[in-house]
Amino acid sequence: QVQLAESGGGLVQAGGSLRLSCVASGGTGGIFSTSTMGWFRQPPGKEREVVALIRWSGGSTFYADSVKGRFTMSKYNANLTVDLQMNSLQPEDTAVYFCGLKRSGFTKGRVDYWGQGTQVTVSS
Repeated sequence: QVQLAESGGGLVQAGGSLRLSCVASGGTGGIFSTSTMGWFRQPPGKEREVVALIRWSGGSTFYADSVKGRFTMSKYNANLTVDLQMNSLQPEDTAVYFCGLKRSGFTKGRVDYWGQGTQVTVSS
């Protein structure tokens, strides 16, 4: 059973930066080498949406249009960690941010494991 633990959320003023981290553990059978990690967010009163994705193998990335040029997702294979560097934050970035793992697929396919989420609040 894979466990995902996020950290790094908080309150920041518009234009500021935050860095989120997600540590993965508990996987077996090489699951991490073939999977995709992602950051997702759920704004108040809205559905959960994808923010960024990265493949463990090869490092291909995907970003939602709303965060391109502002957010950067990175992976650290040695300690099974993925980060999300968020710059130029805006009030519309306010949401609960979740880390997720897909055992297969990249931009398509379901998320098989979720973290508990971390709140990001951007004040104007």
